[in-house]
Amino acid sequence: MLRSRLRPLLLLVGFGAGAALASCGRREVGPTEQKPTVTKPVIPPSGPIPFFVPDEKGIPDGELGARIRRGKQLVTRTREELPDYVGNGLHCTSCHLGAGTQKNAGPWVGLLGMFPEYRARNAQTNTIEDRVNDCFERSMNGRVIPKDSPAMAAIVAYISFLSQDVPKGREIEGRGFPRLKPAPKPDRERGKGVYATRCASCHGAEGGGLSGPDGAYTFPALWGDRSFNIGAGMARLHTAAAFVKWNMPLGQGGTLSDQDAYDVADYFIHQPRPDFAGKANDWPKGGKPEDARY
Repeated sequence: MLRSRLRPLLLLVGFGAGAALASCGRREVGPTEQKPTVTKPVIPPSGPIPFFVPDEKGIPDGELGARIRRGKQLVTRTREELPDYVGNGLHCTSCHLGAGTQKNAGPWVGLLGMFPEYRARNAQTNTIEDRVNDCFERSMNGRVIPKDSPAMAAIVAYISFLSQDVPKGREIEGRGFPRLKPAPKPDRERGKGVYATRCASCHGAEGGGLSGPDGAYTFPALWGDRSFNIGAGMARLHTAAAFVKWNMPLGQGGTLSDQDAYDVADYFIHQPRPDFAGKANDWPKGGKPEDARY
């Protein structure tokens, strides 16, 4: 069943389609990491689909299965596996936790069926490959992967596997980083204190993250040269606050108040970080969000 549903797309991918939302990570998750719910989905006739994660036991054998597994390796070890395309110290799973399988942490479950998708930021209808490369340029502060490359094909194959049972055009619960409403007014100075007491032990007093002996992040940088640039979604207040609220401190998502999440997000997004050369081309037809950094 899986093979028959995935093969048409992945054959196309193998000849030049490509990629997916990036996220980081050698081991940026700890022993208290939220475990995904692995069940067979129950698809309601309408409305959001309850969150689920396909069982990796269902990955097929042969070339297709190898491509899917390679894709997972690339998104979890992005810096090590694709050094020519990553300009900082991050991996895709630095933001997309649990290798893209964690609710409210930018999951890739069901993502493929939402593309092509119009985005006001470039005023174009974007493919999944465009969206993946958008993350490489911004979140990874790097450069685009060729759409016909084996790396792009593998990343898309992994996303395809995670999307296999979700009907095209149907949204799954926990997609992205659900925004907090109403949004409290942030207090940046107070956020500095929240960072010191709740974040610095993992991300460092100066926001530079913590690395292992091989230089790979145990916990990623939140600012500085090895972090995301100002064009990244995580550099925007509402996105950063939502990520913090639902996922931080690691293994304790939901324990910070909305005010704490907004305060600490407002603090760390305004710390020094790389610029984004293409920022002048963003929102050419309007629609610029209020929390854009430029």
